[in-house]
Amino acid sequence: MIRAAALLALAGFILLPLAQAVILSFTATLPTEALAAGTIGLMNYRNVLAAPELRAAMVNSAVYVVLNVVLCIAVALPAAYALARYRFVGDRHFLLLILVFRVTPPVVLSLPIFILFAQLGLVNSPVGIALVHCLFNLPVAIWILESFIRAVPRALDETAFLDGHSTASFFFRFLVPEIAPGIGVAAFFCFIFSWVEVVFARILTVTAGKPITMAINAMFGFQTDLGLVMAMTCLSLLPGVAMIWFVRNHLARGFTLRA
Repeated sequence: MIRAAALLALAGFILLPLAQAVILSFTATLPTEALAAGTIGLMNYRNVLAAPELRAAMVNSAVYVVLNVVLCIAVALPAAYALARYRFVGDRHFLLLILVFRVTPPVVLSLPIFILFAQLGLVNSPVGIALVHCLFNLPVAIWILESFIRAVPRALDETAFLDGHSTASFFFRFLVPEIAPGIGVAAFFCFIFSWVEVVFARILTVTAGKPITMAINAMFGFQTDLGLVMAMTCLSLLPGVAMIWFVRNHLARGFTLRA
């Protein structure tokens, strides 16, 4: 009984901020000519969708997150296959070395990355954010996929090649379906890490190309419309929830196999 009450209290403590955000997103928190503070309705969501800069921020976030996931999986898959199937000098050290990028604080590399991207014309662009996120997400994707590929018997590779399949045919017809849970787990982490990242989003978007995280940050001022901020926050949760829904089967199986 005590354990159940403790778990219930912990769940309530964790979910309370989310519940408050949802309630405030439907509540007018600033008095206007048309309605008074405390009015319940969809006005905050209508205001968010009616603002061009907020719509642009959502589109920018969707573009660079999807591009980041696609690039990470496309590059990590052959790299993980090489690490799992071939032996070369420093292969284990190489895997450890690339993981260093994941544990490196982003602010350490912020200045050199900004200078480089400014010279390449990638500042204020969702493409620039996607590329720099790949620097930190790619090691995680390689590490996850390498362990899944290593669990696949080598006989699968040999049988496919003996049957006359090319490397590309083997990857798409045999390997990808076999490690689909691993791809789901890798895509999930790449998506989440990119969606919630703020440091490079702030540094690489000075005047344009701002993602949803920076749009929410810009909405805080001397007289903040909390209802509008919470509506934007709730909208920012929807892509993450959708991602979990679409990969839920692969995600559950992938975590089980990884363990």
